Amino acid sequence: MAEKLVLTRNHWRAMRRHVNRLAPREACGLLAGKDNQVEITLGIRNEERSAVRFRMEPRAQWRAFQHIEASGLELLGIYHSHPNGPDRPSPADIAENMYPVAQIIWVRADGEWRVRGFRIEGGKAAEISLEFCESG
Repeated sequence: MAEKLVLTRNHWRAMRRHVNRLAPREACGLLAGKDNQVEITLGIRNEERSAVRFRMEPRAQWRAFQHIEASGLELLGIYHSHPNGPDRPSPADIAENMYPVAQIIWVRADGEWRVRGFRIEGGKAAEISLEFCESG
């Protein structure tokens, strides 16, 4: 798994709008692209409708995977929010991790959204770099 993920400011804004709109519930979605460069963000409905858990609605997740494949892209990351913390993957996030892709966590602190990236391997989370490019 890569040690960094590259996003445009538009990707960052799209995720932030999504997590902000659904707060105080957790929002979730997928990031797809090539060579660690995100090309699309896909918000997915949180079936749990919870402030502390997320589970992507299965049909919407399946449609998103089909769109990613049809576009010739690959799954690069999963994003979700922790409206009330923590600013890293929770024990449930680590235990339920199913894909070897970046995990992007949005957390609201002092009224502002902050984002961090992680990789989860062997039951442990390690921070990865998120790079933002200006194009897009």
